[in-house]
Amino acid sequence: MNATFDFSGRSILVTGASSGIGRATVEALCASGAEVVAAARNVSELARLAEETGCEPLALDVSDEAAIDDVFATLGVFDGLVNCAGIALLEKAVDTTGASFDRVMAVNARGAVLVAKHVARGMIEGRRAGSIVNVSSQAALVALDEHLSYSASKAALDAVTRALCVELGGLGIRVNSVNPTVTLTPMAVQAWSDPAKRDPALKAIPLGRFAEPSEIASVVLFLLSGAASMVSGVCLAVDGGYTVR
Repeated sequence: MNATFDFSGRSILVTGASSGIGRATVEALCASGAEVVAAARNVSELARLAEETGCEPLALDVSDEAAIDDVFATLGVFDGLVNCAGIALLEKAVDTTGASFDRVMAVNARGAVLVAKHVARGMIEGRRAGSIVNVSSQAALVALDEHLSYSASKAALDAVTRALCVELGGLGIRVNSVNPTVTLTPMAVQAWSDPAKRDPALKAIPLGRFAEPSEIASVVLFLLSGAASMVSGVCLAVDGGYTVR
């Protein structure tokens, strides 16, 4: 269940909003009174989400720099950003290609940088304090089989979080990462469906289970909220204890 926060009058952009953690975050923010722009590539799912929550849907591919530039030419200033767009191409390290590596980095790291740049500019020009939350992964903190590209992209995203924290902190803009364990999104359910892979992962989590999207969304809302007013530059593991082993 999501914690209760009041985001009335605050405008938040969420990327990767059509499913999983992004969708749960949009639902929680809308229920908390925020004005949410929900961005994703899946137009049909965005339309359904908009009907259910009242968010404003925005078709956007975060790997397309020109499309991002065009979109932000018409968008207003945001109080918050949740960079949740992400993909995972799981493969053995020896099978990794330049194309697959570049594709994952383009969405998970590069796309987050390009969106955050525009949101931060708006905050600065509007003299508005704000909060940016990047949805990273425990794979940025620990090594996992078949996750080379994904882990590299999320580790890069954590580095982006720290760099933005330093550059933007003096302007009143906080930047943090959330690093979830396996979360039961459609992408993760498929990736961890094999019991030979799933069961050892579950045993490595002291709480003994994977996360629900709403549990990650609750932490995202906390970091966006005034309750986290002195929290910046943190890469917060939300992993049931996985990374302490």
